[in-house]
Parts: sequence; C-alpha cells; structure tokens
Amino acid sequence: MNPKRLDLKTVPSKEPRRNTRIQQRNRELITEAALEVFSLYGFRGSTLDQIAERSGLSKPNLLYYFKNKEEIHRLLIDRLLETWLDPLKEISADGEPVEEIRKYINRKLELARDYPRESRLFANEMLQGAPRIQEELHELKVLVDEKVVLIRDWIKAGKLADLDPYHLFFSIWATTQHYADFDAQVQAVLEEGSARDKRFETAAQFLDKLFTGGLAP
Repeated sequence: MNPKRLDLKTVPSKEPRRNTRIQQRNRELITEAALEVFSLYGFRGSTLDQIAERSGLSKPNLLYYFKNKEEIHRLLIDRLLETWLDPLKEISADGEPVEEIRKYINRKLELARDYPRESRLFANEMLQGAPRIQEELHELKVLVDEKVVLIRDWIKAGKLADLDPYHLFFSIWATTQHYADFDAQVQAVLEEGSARDKRFETAAQFLDKLFTGGLAP
C-alpha cells in the first residue's frame, strides 16, 4: 500500500508572506508622507488624515498597512537612528584623532544636507521631551560614553587638546544639525539665491577651521 502523498499546496507556509509590489509601494508612499508631516508638525501635531491626504491614499487604506500613527512614527525613528548613529560608530581608535573627529563632523553635516526632514523629525521629538525614544537615547548614551573614553585616552596621550568630550559632541551636533533644523533661518540670513550645495560647502569649510583649531593639542 502506497503511503498517501502530501500535497504541498495545502500546507501553510511558515515563512512570512512578502508584500506585493503594490503593497510595498503603498507602504513607501505612507512612510514618505508621514516623514514630511511629522517633520513639519511633530508627532502631536500630526494626524492620520494629514498623512493619508499627502500620500494620496484613503485613511482606511492607510490603516490596512499601519494600525496607528505611533506605528508609522516608530518605523521612521528606527530608520533614522540606524543612519544617525553610524558616523559615531565609525570613529576609530586606529585613526589619527583630529582627523577622526573632522571626518565625524563632515559626516554629520552630510546627514543634515541629505536628510533634513529626518533631522527635523528627531529635533521635534527632542523638543517634546523624547517620550517615544527613551530606549534609543539609552543606546545613544552607551555609544557616546564609549567614544568619550576613547577621546579621553587621546587627550592623556597628548594627541588632542584638553577639552570635555561630552560638550565636544554637543557642539558638533548643534552646529551641524542647525543647517537642517533651522534651514529657513539660514536661507533668510545668507544672500538671496544662495545655492543649497554652496551653503553646505562653505559650512564644511568653516566648521573644519573652527573645530580643528580647538582640537589641536
């Protein structure tokens, strides 16, 4: 007697079902629209209706992909922090100290240039007291503490000026992210018609001189 053959078509797959092209496209439309809305109005000032309207999808369609705005915001924050922390991770103990910090400053400025909405999303969350990213801030602190130890070792070795590493990071964040978070102010103060790429080019030159002078032992 032959054993009964198992019809694989009737066996439910244990692998998660992949999104179709249309589903993937709609998810990207929603997250792109949400990034725009959150960066403009912050989490509290944003609504699902605003996100749906900007995405070109109906609100019920949006809710098919995300159950609430918290879920969309969480996805955007997770993506942002993965990108945001990379330059800090890349500061290497094997490199020349001043050059390593210079490269970090340049990477942060590039992020402000290339991801202005993400920068404003993060800034809005900070202004509201960071209620939704406390765990991520702990991850940031652990990483900063690790780099502070490295910088203090460089200072003891006479490779850097005697400065407070924490306030060094605060100063770098303040000066680089300013060009994204306060873009309207920068445009208003600089010459009318100043090209965006030119603004970041001159900013990079200035910050290089500013920090290099203060970092030299």
